[in-house]
Amino acid sequence: MVIFGFRTKVFVLAVLALVCPRCGNRVAHPLHRSVTRFTLFFVPLFPVRTRYGTQCTFCGLANRLPKDQAKGLLAQAGGQVQGYGTA
Repeated sequence: MVIFGFRTKVFVLAVLALVCPRCGNRVAHPLHRSVTRFTLFFVPLFPVRTRYGTQCTFCGLANRLPKDQAKGLLAQAGGQVQGYGTA
């Protein structure tokens, strides 16, 4: 019997003060990266999908971002995350 599946972990990269497109408030938006990995016998082996996004802390609107836009927002915030350098 082989046990396999997928596991997703969410990492908060930075907290940004942005204007929400839905509610119009300038509030905190955590910039997060979610990584889905293939698991075999509950051991994560390799990443299958990586997504980036923000979420308004006032109204809860979640926005997906492309990788280059997320990297730009992270650079504006002055954050440095392991594996997310300037090289």
